[in-house]
Amino acid sequence: MSVEFFFRIIGMILFGILGVYLGERVADLNDPSNLLYYQLLMGLVGALAGLILTPFLTTRPVKALRLVLSRVSVQTLLGGLMGLMAGLIIAALLAFPISLLPEPFGNILPFIGALLFSYLGIMVFIMRQNEIFALLRSLLAKTPTEPSPSEAPRTILLDTSVLIDGRIADIARTGFLMGTLLIPRFVLNELQFIADSPDSLRRQRGRRGMEVLAQLQKNATLPVRISDIDVEGVREVDDKLVILARQLRAPILTNDYNLNRIAELQGVAVLNVNELANAVKSVLLPGEALNVNIIQEGKEPGQGVGYLDDGTMVVVEDGRDFLNRNVFVIVTKVLQTAAGRMIFARLAEKHEVEEFHR
Repeated sequence: MSVEFFFRIIGMILFGILGVYLGERVADLNDPSNLLYYQLLMGLVGALAGLILTPFLTTRPVKALRLVLSRVSVQTLLGGLMGLMAGLIIAALLAFPISLLPEPFGNILPFIGALLFSYLGIMVFIMRQNEIFALLRSLLAKTPTEPSPSEAPRTILLDTSVLIDGRIADIARTGFLMGTLLIPRFVLNELQFIADSPDSLRRQRGRRGMEVLAQLQKNATLPVRISDIDVEGVREVDDKLVILARQLRAPILTNDYNLNRIAELQGVAVLNVNELANAVKSVLLPGEALNVNIIQEGKEPGQGVGYLDDGTMVVVEDGRDFLNRNVFVIVTKVLQTAAGRMIFARLAEKHEVEEFHR
């Protein structure tokens, strides 16, 4: 026997008893001689109402509350509890002077004040939970001005694209990222959906994202947390990430150009892996010499194309005749495009090669 069925039976009995008493009142007002008829009629109506309405008054609200609480982080729950306690304390301090007001304000306003201050306390503590818990951590550590390097100063939201890309694992190992990497459950669900795709390429990308996530969890220098926190009423993962980032005041780590633009337009900080990769590439100026391996032909006649160790494309004029060979080139122009940095070069003269070897 299920719990809901048990509550239906109890509700049917209670509402049936209430219906019998109500039928007695109705009979007294209309026709006392038909007392039994009214009692039976109202008792059956009450029992039927209890059978139907009891789950909506007992088990259904409890299930909905459990679902909401399962999606809220522990930090948010603690912040709400602290706010409730603070609001009730303030309301209790103000209850006595307010109760001295003339009737009916002296009886009503203390109760309204308790509700109002409880609501305000919960909202304030939830909205400022990150700052409050950071302050508490610093006070407990007795270093309010110099927090420990092991403490996470901020939360960083991860996008699906940055997990599939894979470079985040290497970046995390370097120690340049500070904070806690937060992966919402809906991002993990999207990654699993990609990993289960019938398309082999998408399936491989999704599985690589799963492997990268496992590597991140093994990294001891950067904590990774998977949270069930969600955004109600929104279906798209990118929209959920932006809204969640605004609520948590956390940056989004991604390499998705569209998500980057949408987040910036809404005032959300973005950590773009592609921009980081472009920023750490070698800085070359016109006139510098390079040793590059030409591996393919260029788009224009006679051009050859090679790549540096960091992936920067080098277009060499008259380099088509040197395919699959290492040659010395002189940089003529450096072009920054949306796809990255591109270098144009020419073949080095003999004296320039000798100078390069010196």
